[in-house]
Amino acid sequence: MASSQVAFPITLFLFSLAFSSISASEEATTKTVEKKVDVVVEGMVYCQSCNKFGSWSLTGSTPISGAKVSVICKNQKNQVSYYKSFATNANGYFYAQLDGFKMKNNLSDHPLQSCHVKLVSSPLQSCNLLTNVNYGLDGSPLRYEKKNFADNNYEAVIYAAGPLAFRPAYCTPSSHN
Repeated sequence: MASSQVAFPITLFLFSLAFSSISASEEATTKTVEKKVDVVVEGMVYCQSCNKFGSWSLTGSTPISGAKVSVICKNQKNQVSYYKSFATNANGYFYAQLDGFKMKNNLSDHPLQSCHVKLVSSPLQSCNLLTNVNYGLDGSPLRYEKKNFADNNYEAVIYAAGPLAFRPAYCTPSSHN
């Protein structure tokens, strides 16, 4: 009888070991780490050349450092659901991470449908008039160019706005001979 009494505790021990191993694996699968996904909008801001005034051409334009743009998102009721302004870097480029942006209705609240970029201000007194290049006055629509950044628990989905431009307040008239 001694051998059967020993076999029962060993079986019980092996069963409890197997059960604890199953419990641990269940805990591991239920404790999944949430992946953080950010929405980012990028683009460029330029000073449009005087000789391209009145067009959407950016030939001969120069990037503006410190220009401000705003990202505005509206819900399906045309109410502002997100607003923030961003400044360009030394090369006229802005990378706008939309902290706090939320989508309630997947289609109508999607950034491609609900968000636009508008010109706000230029630090250059010599080039601070708004233009409507790529709809900078009304709001440049976003486009998806298959850009993203992904890491273990993080992903940034990057949307682009068309290049925007200010123009000089005064351009020397060209002489026609």
